[in-house]
Amino acid sequence: MHDRKTFVLNKPWGKYEQFTLNEQSTVKILTVNAGVRLSYQSHNHREEFWKCIKNSVKVIIDDVEVILKDNEEIRLPKGCKHRLIGLEREGKVLEISFGAFDEEDIIRYEDDFGREGTTNTGGTS
Repeated sequence: MHDRKTFVLNKPWGKYEQFTLNEQSTVKILTVNAGVRLSYQSHNHREEFWKCIKNSVKVIIDDVEVILKDNEEIRLPKGCKHRLIGLEREGKVLEISFGAFDEEDIIRYEDDFGREGTTNTGGTS
């Protein structure tokens, strides 16, 4: 995994946080409903960065559980198994994916919605 660090620069008006600069990346804000779990999954072609931006969420990364609170962040290397879980209130997480992004690059190990197994492109099973 690339040794990425969030770059923070203090300014007279406050500060800014820079997460990526001139890199291939995809940025999303994930809204996780209270009590709902995303797939326990991994990716072969991308690493991810998550920053909690509203309420706390639970993160499972390679079978280790962590509570991610407001403004806390975690990095997910390529190939690691990971999952987000909503707690008592809806949570929001900034997700930045680094590398070749493809929604089909998901290997699911557990899924509460019946989508287990590797997703494939081109409509194959």
